[in-house]
Order: sequence, then structure tokens, then C-alpha cells
Amino acid sequence: MTDFNIRPLQRSDREWVAHFLDERWGTTQIVSRGKAVYGHLLPGFMAEKACETLTDEDDESAEKIGLITVHVGDKECEITTLNSLFESMGVGTALVEAVENWAREAGLERLWLITTNDNLAALKFWQKRGYELVTVHRNAIADARRIKPQIPITGLDGITIRDEIELEKRI
Repeated sequence: MTDFNIRPLQRSDREWVAHFLDERWGTTQIVSRGKAVYGHLLPGFMAEKACETLTDEDDESAEKIGLITVHVGDKECEITTLNSLFESMGVGTALVEAVENWAREAGLERLWLITTNDNLAALKFWQKRGYELVTVHRNAIADARRIKPQIPITGLDGITIRDEIELEKRI
């Protein structure tokens, strides 16, 4: 699928982002490195299915197919969420590239993210895009569960969710 557009999130997108995160993450609360943020309030980008008949006034009816949110710090930016409704079609990659371009233009030096030890597909995805493993925060999920009890014990492929794995890309 190459017929999609990437655009920055707008204030009018917040309700959709909240519903999207609730459906896919179980809550809008995102926990990383012992801190919680609310994903629907963060900046980011959205992927929408391209439709030649849409006008600017029809943005609400565009089919939303992907989302990336970020938490900006001093000279760095954490990618907090990334979701694509169409796997292996380039949506996730396009969203990541939008963040990377935006971060470069903003003068940021580092992009980073956390995934969990069970998410082997994410580890593959990020490394293929130049992100490097920098730290394994052993048993960090036990602390995260105190903040966000919805985090399941068992994750993908029946693997116990235990560690946070930090990846980064210098830009």
C-alpha cells in the first residue's frame, strides 16, 4: 500500500487518538522507564488512506491507518507509540521517517524508544531502520505494572513480559 498520506497530529485528532490507543494499548497511559504519559496528548503523526475525492473539509472522514506519538525532551525524543493497521505495507516506516525528519529539523540529536522483551517483531523492525540496542532494563516491567496494572504477565508468543529494551538512533 503506497496510497496513504502522513500528516502531523492536530488538536482535532485527540479524541480519535484516545480511542485508537484504548483499543490497541488498553489505555491512553503509556509507561516507559518508570514514567507515565498520556499518549493522546502527545505530538506525533497520523497515516491516512489517500482518497483523491477528499477536500480539506473532509479530513474527519479520511480512513486513519496508522499513528506514531512522541515525547520530546532536551535534545532527544522518545517514540512512545507506533501502530499501523496494515503490516508490511510501509505505513510504520513512513511514520518513523516523518518523526526522524521532524526531529532533524528541530535540532534533536537522539531518537529512542522502549519495547519489551517479548516483542521480537518490534526488535526486528527497529533494527532494520538503523536503531541500535543500547540497554536492557532488567525486570523493569514489575515497576511499570505498579503504575499501569493492565500490563499483562504473558506477551507475544507466550513469552513472559519482564524487561524493557531501549533502542536509539543518533540523528
